[in-house]
Amino acid sequence: MKLPVYLYGHPVLRAISTDVTPEYPELKKFVADMWETMYNSDGVGLAAPQVGRNDRIVVIDADPVADAFPECKGRKFTLINPEIEILDGPVETRNEGCLSLPDLSEAVPRVEHIRLKWVDDDFQPHEEEISGFLARIVQHECDHLEGKLYIDHISAIRRQLLRAKLSAIITGRKRVDYPVRYAPQKGRK
Repeated sequence: MKLPVYLYGHPVLRAISTDVTPEYPELKKFVADMWETMYNSDGVGLAAPQVGRNDRIVVIDADPVADAFPECKGRKFTLINPEIEILDGPVETRNEGCLSLPDLSEAVPRVEHIRLKWVDDDFQPHEEEISGFLARIVQHECDHLEGKLYIDHISAIRRQLLRAKLSAIITGRKRVDYPVRYAPQKGRK
């Protein structure tokens, strides 16, 4: 089932997510719905807060960007309770976009070398060192679990320049071609 993507300004995107346990109700169905929603929205990653749940769940299929970033070839994950350790490396600045901030992208500085620990949807543990653009995708999606968005990593001046576009998203004036949920507004149902 396609779930609505919650857009910038909705409070669910700013809350810190909670750990998931094996007793999570209908986990496999929810994860399948997240995959369908991500593919329907033409994303390469989706975090549970983006579909209205503050749970530590992320889905990533980086293969669509593999032509530009070979480390992404065939990389598909379901991350439950992910933990990231930033490893040494240079800070790279690359453009990022987000389904919750439609039609926007900004140059975001990040170290693109991480150690990732997670369990899959069968609660099997995994650990891997990841580099390059794939590490950026993982960090971007895991930021959602901490109530952070990529625009939190850009300068105050850049955020100020985006103010009108962000306001259009918050007030529901921005139209999107996938199902969405706008921020609550007085008088809006």
